Amino acid sequence: MRVLGIDPGLTRCGWGVVDGRPGARPTAVGVGVVRTLPELDLELRLLELHTAVTALLREHRPDVVAIERVFTQNNKGTATGTAQAAGVAALAAAQADRPVAWHTPSEVKAAISGNGRADKEQVTLMVTRVLGLAAAPKPADAADALALAVCHAWRGPAQQRLRSAALAGGLGAPVVQRTLPRWQGVAAR
Repeated sequence: MRVLGIDPGLTRCGWGVVDGRPGARPTAVGVGVVRTLPELDLELRLLELHTAVTALLREHRPDVVAIERVFTQNNKGTATGTAQAAGVAALAAAQADRPVAWHTPSEVKAAISGNGRADKEQVTLMVTRVLGLAAAPKPADAADALALAVCHAWRGPAQQRLRSAALAGGLGAPVVQRTLPRWQGVAAR
């Protein structure tokens, strides 16, 4: 399974792509950061982010996009920008007909390091080791995005099976697949 991990942010939005599956060592495919200038109008920053994520989706063709679930931060301005960036990434994934998985920071930290309260340095160290990288990904946003992708590669399939079983009313029950109509864009009048 190929996973595009997104660590959302307006100034720095980390991204990382891994190929992996539960129980196997994942492989890093690509990593980086999308940067937008704080002096630009918000709508232009969001447009730049959308354009970049759309290009990553086309280039890497992930099976799923894993995005960090925004949690409450002390700085409401930062939390708002992070949520907006996450929404733009989810929109780009939906437009590319890719499913989105949301993971909390503590879930990602626990998956990559075994400790849901790991600090940034610990996460970066474990991402470097787990993926067998020669050097640590920088900045931390890029390492966090790879950690998100690894977390989903390892945990996502089991979580999906549990969700399917819950929707079906229990394990072993048939699951009715529901598909939403594909978005066709804004119709011109």
